[in-house]
Amino acid sequence: MTINEYQKLALTTLSPGLEKDKVLLNGVMGLCGEAGETIDIVKKHLFHSHSLDRDKLKEELGDVAWYLAVTAYALDTDLESVMRENIEKLKKRYPEGFDAERSIHREKYESK
Repeated sequence: MTINEYQKLALTTLSPGLEKDKVLLNGVMGLCGEAGETIDIVKKHLFHSHSLDRDKLKEELGDVAWYLAVTAYALDTDLESVMRENIEKLKKRYPEGFDAERSIHREKYESK
């Protein structure tokens, strides 16, 4: 399945009749909520001696993907475009791959 096929299938489970501004709000609120659920799993593993529940974490990542698909739809774009533009930005930021110096002093390198 391609990322755009995923987005199309995910959108079949979006509440029908929502206006785009409500879809956008639902999407970004959902992203925040699901991100919180993912970090809680990792926090419990790192600080509360729980074993890392990889299956639950994978499930939550799926929820993150759903809300990402919905948010992109609310912006009238597809996920492939979002991801491609992100990679283009990262290639400009780190043309030779990640570099701590470029990360620390991003403004110096991005103003060129």
